[in-house]
Amino acid sequence: MRCVTLFTVGMGLAASLSACSSGSDKKAPQTAAPIPQDNPLTRRGGPFRMQWAMNPLWEDGKAEVATYDAERVIYGEPRRFEYTLITVKEEFNQQYNVKTDDYQRQDVFPVIKVNQFCSIPTPNYPYHFLTSLFFRRDQPVQLHKLTSSSQEWCGNTFKAITDDGLQYQQQYNSYWDGQGAGQRALRHDVLFEDALPYTLRSLRFEERPAFEASVYELQQTSKAPAPTLYKAQIKVEDALTADTKEPAWRVRVAFTDQRQNVYWFAKVYPNLLLRQTTWDGRNLWLKAVQRYAYWPQGKPTAAAATPAADSATAQ
Repeated sequence: MRCVTLFTVGMGLAASLSACSSGSDKKAPQTAAPIPQDNPLTRRGGPFRMQWAMNPLWEDGKAEVATYDAERVIYGEPRRFEYTLITVKEEFNQQYNVKTDDYQRQDVFPVIKVNQFCSIPTPNYPYHFLTSLFFRRDQPVQLHKLTSSSQEWCGNTFKAITDDGLQYQQQYNSYWDGQGAGQRALRHDVLFEDALPYTLRSLRFEERPAFEASVYELQQTSKAPAPTLYKAQIKVEDALTADTKEPAWRVRVAFTDQRQNVYWFAKVYPNLLLRQTTWDGRNLWLKAVQRYAYWPQGKPTAAAATPAADSATAQ
């Protein structure tokens, strides 16, 4: 019995998600440890603002909760669903590399957490995806940690990527034959496609940079093969007036001539992601955004703000 192959959409979702099967995927060989390298994109004067997340906005104890209308083709038909993107400052401790409960510890350091969540209904069964990305607050480019999980009736898959200071270490546990559980080393001087909706917010948009970057493909998938590494061309342009409801920057990320993503970011800080299209059909349109502490019980009291109103408040 095979559960059908599914494709495309939902921010941070994989281009190709094949459901349960005894497929003939061959086990990917373990990659050799890469030679440690600095990421040239983090150097002073580069295309990114390293202090982007040091703005006092992130000190208010609240999370930026953005919801999107999303579209994805599953079983040959476009499915509409809601996508949630949460951005918030947290305090980590070095011992466990997670959010700390004890703020008096000596090993505490600030991070920005970005959660990407969606539940996609289909006629057969729902698909659930959650990816959590963490960046040191003064490093919006260099990923600190990533975890990603998928759950549906065929099984669940989990992946984790951590920065050991010299390279990235990826651990995975997949329900797919030929994969199972394992680990591999990844290059350090890279970006991750999952992180682009956050990392690209820190671009020096006004300078309209155009540059090359190594980018690992999406990790928010139900499979765990060795990720493809693209030499991507990234270019910032003024968005067309008709593209978005407010003034925006348009960022084109060309992985190949045939594979290009486009992201639209508000021109007003905090440069919220307003829209996304990708080469594999993952589409997002910002529906609402608000700031509140989502973790207590009960609903937030603040009404959802429009993108324009939220941008004005954030100035």
